[in-house]
Amino acid sequence: MKKVMILAFAAGSFMISCKDSNSDQSTTQTEQEVAAETGVTYALDEASSSLKWKAYHKGGLDPRFGTVKSTGTISAENGAVTSGSFTIDMNSLTTDPTAVDTAKSGGKTSVDLDGHLKNADFFEVDKYPTAKFEITGVTAFDATKDKSNIADANQMVSGNLTLKDKTVNVTFPAKVTVSETEVSLVSNFTINRQDWGLTYGAEGDVKDWGISQEVYIELNVKAKK
Repeated sequence: MKKVMILAFAAGSFMISCKDSNSDQSTTQTEQEVAAETGVTYALDEASSSLKWKAYHKGGLDPRFGTVKSTGTISAENGAVTSGSFTIDMNSLTTDPTAVDTAKSGGKTSVDLDGHLKNADFFEVDKYPTAKFEITGVTAFDATKDKSNIADANQMVSGNLTLKDKTVNVTFPAKVTVSETEVSLVSNFTINRQDWGLTYGAEGDVKDWGISQEVYIELNVKAKK
């Protein structure tokens, strides 16, 4: 048992050292009231927007990364975002082929990982085909107390993120710009998958230790009138 605990601690320490230095740490709280839609509504431009994810495997080695598609809208009034709602298509979750080295994975490919993430081991897309993010508030970024690796971050965005059957409110820094024709939102932050009960196997299962708890989310949102 002592040896197992030492190995787990070593793996955890290594994963900490492998954190993406350009990613911000989000904060979480219980589900909050969704912001009312006011002002002008902009529709997400799927062609010029992206939602990327990354997580680490094998105690911090072998990063896995890919994309997932979404649809949605953002509302803005007087040059400021007031609300927004996005539906994430979990069936569109895709692992980048370059993220999986078949020589090291025993012949398994990125397609195999896609199936692993989509089945009952994690997201259960047959039962939960979509996830959702709904903005609950947007406040000004205060450089005296807020920190961000995003160049020119100017807003703190809060929203309810629903994965499977659990909703958690997440707050993260972002660079937000609003014009007459477009709203842009750029952010790079981490969430802890266990906040949504996303574990591999039963709670405390050894095979879950080799997967980082942190998932890195990179948003590049463009919504147009």
